[in-house]
Amino acid sequence: MGCKPNPEDIAGGQAILEGVMMRHGDKIAAAVRRPDGEIAFQERHYVPLTKRYKLLGRMFVRGTVSLFEMMIIGIQCLMFSAEVALAEEEKKPQGWEMYVSFAISFSIAIFFFVVVPAFFFTRVKIYIDSLILLNVLEGCVRLGIFLCFLAATLLMADMRRVYMYHGAEHKTVFAWEDGWDLTVENVKKYSTRHPRCGTSFILFVMIVSILIFSLLGRPDFLHRVLYKILLMPVIAGISYEAIRFTGKYGRFKLVRMLSWPGLALQKITTREPDDDQIEVAIAAMKKVI
Repeated sequence: MGCKPNPEDIAGGQAILEGVMMRHGDKIAAAVRRPDGEIAFQERHYVPLTKRYKLLGRMFVRGTVSLFEMMIIGIQCLMFSAEVALAEEEKKPQGWEMYVSFAISFSIAIFFFVVVPAFFFTRVKIYIDSLILLNVLEGCVRLGIFLCFLAATLLMADMRRVYMYHGAEHKTVFAWEDGWDLTVENVKKYSTRHPRCGTSFILFVMIVSILIFSLLGRPDFLHRVLYKILLMPVIAGISYEAIRFTGKYGRFKLVRMLSWPGLALQKITTREPDDDQIEVAIAAMKKVI
């Protein structure tokens, strides 16, 4: 058994095409399984903006900054994984295609998770007096759309494999946090569900948004959409601190109760990985620790 890291020493990552990206401190590494079975790596040093600029590292600010950085890093790692994982005869996406796809996906997300719920709110507000109930109902609409989207991804074989790599990433992080040597046998005994997961973060965003949007009153449709977009950094900052809190103090029963909805949702976004996928996640982690 290795040395158990300090609770403040955080590592994490994300699943990519046929691989895993890991980040720890100033190191980022992506490991991707080639079609011939070998593992390809992409490594880089990156000092986060929250470390370079003291103001950006402040509580409730760092979450939004970190989220933006991870979106950019995630796209770059996805581009690398697509180049490595796709067979030679397949058309590999160009860099600009990935960014255009991201922009389109972001616009679709704004439509379904901001515009549609806001439209629902303005249509039913004349029938309901309770502002809290209105926002809860709107939140249920947003959550329903999100769950339908996740359920639809399970119909795609490629996404099911990504979810398996997602599970491998979580298992590897758990093993490292407990100080175990990173071997397949040690890693595979851990859970695929981690309290600091991005899936849990999204659920926190939805819960926090209900509370924040309750303060907006009953604006008209266009103003409500505008306010929601402007408040996104605030909601992301609060949700980021909440997810860090549950990850740090998960040993307490009350905190575990707060984490439960996000962990339950990870039953969709993580799958039990095979040994080869765990090997890839371990390879990525070893590059950054």
